[in-house]
Amino acid sequence: MLSAILVFAATYLVVAVGRFPGLRIDRAGAALVGASLMVGLGVLPLDEAYRAIDLDTLVLLLGMMILVASLRLSGFFLLTARGVALVARHPLTLLAGVVLASGLLSAFLVNDTVCLMLTPLVAELARTLRRNAVPYLLALAMASNIGSVATITGNPQNIMIGSFSGIPYGDFAAALAPVAAVGLVLLFLLLVLGFRREFLTRAGFTAHPPPFRLHRVMLAKSLLAAAAMILCFFLGIPPAEVAIIGGALLLLSLRLRPERIYREIDWALLLLFAGLFIVVAGLERAVLTPERIAEAQALALGRPAVLAGVAALLSNVVSNVPTVLVLKPFVAALPDPRSAWLVLAMAATLAGNLTILGSVANLIVVQRARRQRIEIGFWSYLRLGVPVTLATIGFGLWWMR
Repeated sequence: MLSAILVFAATYLVVAVGRFPGLRIDRAGAALVGASLMVGLGVLPLDEAYRAIDLDTLVLLLGMMILVASLRLSGFFLLTARGVALVARHPLTLLAGVVLASGLLSAFLVNDTVCLMLTPLVAELARTLRRNAVPYLLALAMASNIGSVATITGNPQNIMIGSFSGIPYGDFAAALAPVAAVGLVLLFLLLVLGFRREFLTRAGFTAHPPPFRLHRVMLAKSLLAAAAMILCFFLGIPPAEVAIIGGALLLLSLRLRPERIYREIDWALLLLFAGLFIVVAGLERAVLTPERIAEAQALALGRPAVLAGVAALLSNVVSNVPTVLVLKPFVAALPDPRSAWLVLAMAATLAGNLTILGSVANLIVVQRARRQRIEIGFWSYLRLGVPVTLATIGFGLWWMR
């Protein structure tokens, strides 16, 4: 038991802060070391460690990464940014375009990859138009978190919850898509109020984005694959099966070498997931016995507001993916696990908007913006993050009651 607790605590410490004092190790490496120690110290036999890895989650995530990589290489994200620029004639319409594009794309594609692709484009667009880039980048990050609430494929934690809970894709979307839609509207209003000088002005502009190369055949193939995959999701076909078949078919190309797709895949994220599955399984086997899980019911996690509060707090300490893994055994033991899984998906995702550290999408936007000499400070983010998080989670709880 002591070994399991120490390994779990050390692993989650690195996952939370991103490093270990004196060592050059990242989150994925820490998860791999933690998983290895769980096996090496005898906490978890090797065969149980293999079974602890949820392959449906990894396969679904891999398939979606291949799809996003194909869309990026075809020029889809450049086309999206150009479309937003051409439609926008005022800061308010530009803001609406960024919120809508980020939220809608993140609803079906993994939100972290959406932020990875769009951050430099939004920053460059704001600089070209001589606008303050910070509110538009905040809109990109927060809208990606909010929009990703809508579906199982919106973000990594939803992918995991979809696999754990067995909730059909369509039912998941029916429950949480309205939360995402209203959340995007609330975000837009709070951004306007928070940056009145930027948005409440009569000054307009006309954008002239530079031309770019578009791979039309690849774009058509990628969009067709995306549409077919989303349709199959809603028809009830297992998402992991759909994603990996769709992703594999996208590798068939007369001109594009598969190596270019492979370079776009976040292999470290897949390793992180696999390692955390084993680490949490080791803790569960050694510490979280049925008796202790039953005792935890005294925390009233069956009450949506309590579960949402715990999920929001943990998500801003160790991030949302580890939070879902930690709460998994407790949620599964509740009298109404289906509703609890949906509350957890909603709260863990929307809580990502509270601080810069709340989600990987936020960190991606902040780090890539810094490369273009745009600083988004912790406190400037928090000033908007607190009202956005409280408003969206509050509406989510009201909607799901």
